[in-house]
Amino acid sequence: MSKDERISKLKDKGKGFFSEFKDFVMRGNVMDMAIGVIIGGAFSGIVTALTDDFINPLINGIGGAEVGGTIKIYGGQVIKYGDFITAVINFLIMALVLFMLLKFVNKLTSVGKKRKEEEVVPKSDEVLLLEEIRDLLKKQNKK
Repeated sequence: MSKDERISKLKDKGKGFFSEFKDFVMRGNVMDMAIGVIIGGAFSGIVTALTDDFINPLINGIGGAEVGGTIKIYGGQVIKYGDFITAVINFLIMALVLFMLLKFVNKLTSVGKKRKEEEVVPKSDEVLLLEEIRDLLKKQNKK
């Protein structure tokens, strides 16, 4: 195989890869996921503000403990346990909201499925009898 043939094969593989990648990106699922990530980032800012501006001051006021606390360790380093607690609270709020959203979406989709199932008309006795006769005739023809 000559050098030109190998280069041509590599170009064809590259075109296939980029074409496949373009098809992947242009599919609806990827675009939906991108929109979800952007909205999730914006929602994360709202949850962080809620935690920093409302929940942490309430914890500080009720319990007398400072959520934004630090522990000094050797060498002038500090452990910011308050930031960790805030991140855990943020995570729990986000997880709760996503859980409720998922339950709501699942309920909506199940309502649509139930309606489709209800629309299915049950077979009449005559149709069932004819299907049974058909199946018996098929069995006899196979013997």
